[in-house]
Amino acid sequence: MSLPLPAGEFAAYLFDCDGTIVDSMPLHYIAWQRALDEWGCEFPEDLFYAWGGRPAADIIVALNERHGLTMPVATVDERRESYYQEQLPQLAAVPEVLAHIHAAHRRVPFAVVSGGTRASVTASLDALGLLDRFDVLVCADDYTRAKPDPEAFLLAAEQLGVPPGSCLVFEDTDLGIRAATAAGMASVRVPQPRDRSEV
Repeated sequence: MSLPLPAGEFAAYLFDCDGTIVDSMPLHYIAWQRALDEWGCEFPEDLFYAWGGRPAADIIVALNERHGLTMPVATVDERRESYYQEQLPQLAAVPEVLAHIHAAHRRVPFAVVSGGTRASVTASLDALGLLDRFDVLVCADDYTRAKPDPEAFLLAAEQLGVPPGSCLVFEDTDLGIRAATAAGMASVRVPQPRDRSEV
């Protein structure tokens, strides 16, 4: 499968990380299940993908409300991240996105714009030998309003010194696409793992 880009010339590429650069969503789901099992909390796979792009803390709060639980947010999040890090040796890149990274590297600047923590994003990119490809990392701790708010994408454009309208965003979630649109940026949708074979 190839990933066609919108028409036009772009001065910068902005990439979400999980599910876009790195094929990490199945591993993240396993980590979520292991962490939540300790609290007897169910998290169906379709809901996990529907909530893609939401900060982990928000997801834990929402699951507490949904199931009438009082899981400690910070503890569950730390457990989830620990289980994810254990799986990093299994991590792979999304081939169609990796092809665009290789093709455009050094031709246009790159930024990662992620709802994940800097530690998690750095670990994922480092595991794949891709960390040095990116000029800017904008992670969860760098902004206050999560996707679909455009704040994170606008911050990345500012740090790259590129007008928002000249940026192309690679995203795998509805929240991310909405954030890119709100920022005035063109975007390309990266299919989720279970959809790629159908494209």
